[in-house]
Amino acid sequence: MSLTAYPVTGEDVHMSVLTILGVVGIGVLAGVLSGMFGVGGAAITTPGIRAMGASAPTALGTTIPAIIPGAVTGSIRYARAGLVDWRLGLGAGASGAVFAALGAWSTKWIDAHVLMVVTACLLAFSGVRMLRDPTSEPAEPEGDANDASGPLPVSGGVGLATRAPARVRIGLPAILASGAAAGTLAGLLGVGGGILMVPAFVTVLRVPVKTAVASSLVAVGILALPALVVHAALGHIDWVWAVLLMLGTVPGASIGSRITIGARAGTVRRMFGGFLAVVAVVYGVSELLAI
Repeated sequence: MSLTAYPVTGEDVHMSVLTILGVVGIGVLAGVLSGMFGVGGAAITTPGIRAMGASAPTALGTTIPAIIPGAVTGSIRYARAGLVDWRLGLGAGASGAVFAALGAWSTKWIDAHVLMVVTACLLAFSGVRMLRDPTSEPAEPEGDANDASGPLPVSGGVGLATRAPARVRIGLPAILASGAAAGTLAGLLGVGGGILMVPAFVTVLRVPVKTAVASSLVAVGILALPALVVHAALGHIDWVWAVLLMLGTVPGASIGSRITIGARAGTVRRMFGGFLAVVAVVYGVSELLAI
């Protein structure tokens, strides 16, 4: 049994049942990482479907539609747990979307290979700091948000957070600046904004790690919208591949967000620190070899 898709790019893609299951599985893995760490998951989906036979432009563009439903699913789960700071997520996402376009446009003048190595070093530094420094973020309630001790309001957001500590209200300029920096690098380097935003939220804005992950996921969904429009206009999206990825990212994001919500804040910080370190090594080595 096989399925023949006719993507917008005009290339024929013949998918066996095994390939279909493989693409959905890639989507599940990307969704879990997205929900756990507040990232888009393209670091998994793009090379994954490329290995499955998609062309390079199709692999790049087709992952974008799958980011949005995964981000929405995870954001809803975090919002129900009262962990989303809507002011932070929406503000950083809006400014990031604008500057992502600027970053993409500026690639014609900047050596992205060198900048990617620098970014990898920054990610490695942030990862090591989150792994080693237990004071790198404010105190945060441990365990699931369904604790019976009673909810307290989340600063700057909608919803309730269980036993949330009092949080200093973050100024709008700082929110917009963090989103702009992450968006610029995301557009320039072709990486997800979440992987840059979460460390900035935690280490610079001093946001508790669970709130940083939850709010970053909101911003990631917004950041994906202009990229979706551009890639759709360029004909880089194969909607058969995209739908298969969505079938995986949606349940995967739900699983990932539940893992983070139920884990201790220190555990989440260490998991994210390890994730950053791995990504930094992969990016840094690959770009050093390409220079």
